[in-house]
Amino acid sequence: MTEAATRPPSPAKGLPPSPDPLEPLPLLRRELGTGPSGLSAREAARRLAVYGPNEVRRKARTSLGRELVRQLVHPLAVLLWAAAALAFVADIAVLGWAIVAVVIVNAAFALLQERQAEQAVETLARYLPEHAWVIRDGQPSAVESRELVPGDLIVLEEGAKVPADARLTDGGIEVDLSMLTGESAPAERVAGPGLAGAPLLQEPNLVFSGTTCTEGQAQAIVFATGDHTELGRIAALSQRTQRDPSPLERQVKKVAWLIAAVAVAMGAVFLVAGVAVGLPLTDSLIFAIGLLVANVPEGLLPIITLALAVGVRALARQGAVVKRLSAVETLGSTNVICTDKTGTLTRNRMRLQTVWTPEHGTNTGPWAGELARTGALCTTVTRDAEGRLHGDPTEIALVEGAGAHGAPIDLDSRDGGRRAVFRFDPRLRLMSVVQESEPDGAHVIVKGAPEAVVGALDGGDPTAALAAADRLAHDGMRVLAVAVRDLPEGAATPARRQEAESGLRLLGLVGLYDPPRPEVAEAVRRCHDAGVRVHIVTGDNGATAAAVAREVGIGVPGLTVVAQSETVGDQELDQLLAHSDTEVVFARSSPETKLHVADTLRAHGQIVAMTGDGVNDAPALHRAHIGVAMGRSGTDVAREASTMVLTDDNFATIVAAIESGRRVYDNVRKFIVYIFAHATPEVVPFLVFALSAGTIPLPLTVLQILAIDLGTETLPALALGRERAEPGVMSRPPRPSSQGVISRDMLIRSWGWLGTVSAALVMTAFFYVLWRAGWHPGDPTGPGTPLHHAYVTATTATFAGIVTCQVGTAMAARTDHAALREIGLFTNHLLLAGIAFELVFTAALVYAPPLQDLFGTAALSLDVVALIATFPVLVWGTDELRRWARRTRRSTNA
Repeated sequence: MTEAATRPPSPAKGLPPSPDPLEPLPLLRRELGTGPSGLSAREAARRLAVYGPNEVRRKARTSLGRELVRQLVHPLAVLLWAAAALAFVADIAVLGWAIVAVVIVNAAFALLQERQAEQAVETLARYLPEHAWVIRDGQPSAVESRELVPGDLIVLEEGAKVPADARLTDGGIEVDLSMLTGESAPAERVAGPGLAGAPLLQEPNLVFSGTTCTEGQAQAIVFATGDHTELGRIAALSQRTQRDPSPLERQVKKVAWLIAAVAVAMGAVFLVAGVAVGLPLTDSLIFAIGLLVANVPEGLLPIITLALAVGVRALARQGAVVKRLSAVETLGSTNVICTDKTGTLTRNRMRLQTVWTPEHGTNTGPWAGELARTGALCTTVTRDAEGRLHGDPTEIALVEGAGAHGAPIDLDSRDGGRRAVFRFDPRLRLMSVVQESEPDGAHVIVKGAPEAVVGALDGGDPTAALAAADRLAHDGMRVLAVAVRDLPEGAATPARRQEAESGLRLLGLVGLYDPPRPEVAEAVRRCHDAGVRVHIVTGDNGATAAAVAREVGIGVPGLTVVAQSETVGDQELDQLLAHSDTEVVFARSSPETKLHVADTLRAHGQIVAMTGDGVNDAPALHRAHIGVAMGRSGTDVAREASTMVLTDDNFATIVAAIESGRRVYDNVRKFIVYIFAHATPEVVPFLVFALSAGTIPLPLTVLQILAIDLGTETLPALALGRERAEPGVMSRPPRPSSQGVISRDMLIRSWGWLGTVSAALVMTAFFYVLWRAGWHPGDPTGPGTPLHHAYVTATTATFAGIVTCQVGTAMAARTDHAALREIGLFTNHLLLAGIAFELVFTAALVYAPPLQDLFGTAALSLDVVALIATFPVLVWGTDELRRWARRTRRSTNA
């Protein structure tokens, strides 16, 4: 346990020093200046001015304006701003405003998507109750929790949230500490001395801000408020951990700068070249604008955003709510999962697994039911009007287990026959009741830790019982011993627990188990097939966690158990996590330990998914690449710090999300190939125009490029983002974190193969229309010339040819290696609809008079339509041959 977790946090600079909450109570009262009547109202007001309000400071969110500016200065956006500026300089205002609109729409769309996906769930401050009961001037009264100060005497009772860190001065309560410790069972807290050397969160006389009192009543003296509480310390850890950009965000920005540099360089070189060969300045500027616009994939950012949004919706249907769009892609590169045990790998529902008796061992029989029934009588479980059991999960398991063994108990009869109850004492680790039942008379029934119970036995050798308890604990069970003592008829009820808990006879042991979810073992196997390691990071003990790990297949081929993970240093942690074939159970973990594990894995170049449900998990969830919070059992703080929330708290959902992330990543690469393939046929016409010094007229206009990039291209690209996963997606290792989303092979395929074939085809269509009209290089084609209509028709053929090439590219991009027949020609219905839309849209631009005037198009004759109708088959067919040749080479080399 780190120093921060074992000592109270220091106050802020300038404030009085914090007292030690574990010092003797009279000394603590004296240091805090608090008597039996609490503080006076005037003293409380003075301390409020000194210490400040009892609330956790919230981290300010990035302003909407700043996020909008970030979108507007993205490298691709900057390139389009430059193109718009050139358009205004060239006195082409319509084109300039069109490009500006594209930039603004892209930025607004991305901003809205991110804002919608990243809405905060709840804040840390929500964990503090609005009001608290406090004794001031000797009178109990309700005050706002934010007005509590160190030294206040507060009243805690069942159902109340603890408003500040405090030490009990009177009474006893049970507290749900799961938000801080990760353990689901309520913890007993009683007024009394502390435990020597115990971690702060396990001290039996301390309660902490934001936890909930589940039973009992007590008074406590506040020793820390606001940011000085455990809740405030964890909030500070969360705010100090920075969230780095996702791999996709970094790679897209890197590629964007590359595209920008290439486009600017090409534009500058050919602008100078155009002027040098005698082109008018206006024509040279139009050429430069065309190169910029043709090189910039305007649809890339919104289509990536839409594809990720589609992935978000698909994951939501599977039970995973993703709060950051880029996290969908990050899931696909995850190679380490650090998971909780309780509720994620297991059902979070204890059950009676086995019993052991000195006479019969673990064999079943009537004695098993009697043992279970006796243990169930030593509980405080209640049943509501609807028949549901309420109370400690362990005790609920005992009551249900008694019924399962054919010895059910009636809770009303249990309570009616109860003479005395000595509640569970965390220092003695025992609970006992004096129970009267017909016809057996009265008994003392004791249950608790086996070591504690055997110490109260009346003779006998406890060796066999302790050995059996060790075996059951090694199998992952929580072991309780049950012992009894018969009271003679007419005997007085023991007044003190020391009197009751002595002279006992051991009935046996009960083993309670939180079984793994049935689907987890298969999910772990799929993780291993996919090259993903799984570590368990839990607040539970090592034996229990290791047993669960073995049952679900974690630790194949090697499992290491760290029983006290908070004691592990940097060097040992590096050694533990450096071996790719070993999985680790980190038991008894603290908030700092989880953060330490996440940071170490990141330092080793791993992409980390970390699960958590408590406030104590927030820093690690925030720091991990993918913070996964539990939607059912998780706290609001954990959900806010995470990037993904599991609505079903199921480990298998994480694995499904990883598979979905890999599919999304593959599909992003598919539509990048599709989009980039059209850069070549858009750039080549401008190069032909410039290299010919204007003797060949410009085969394509800038507005037609925008119509392609923003109109015909978008829906098919989005449809490629909906492709189903190719076979074997979870049978390959995770991609290296250094691998770019755009690879050299992708650029060769898109720019060099698909793009070159498309460029050759569309230039063929352009020259076919001109030569058919009798054009020769250098002939004038401007307005008013005999060849002007033929020139407009030729540019329209170029435009329509690029669109039909898009159809072939879309079909080719559906697979990276496999033949199209393996996934089916008609399996992507959205793509077919997108192709239909782009063909109808193109026909409208070509044949509708209002759009002809706007985009500079003309109607195409049947022979030209027949020519460009062959382009999809030619583009797809050549790429199919290339992939066939590559598969053949690989099979031959293998």
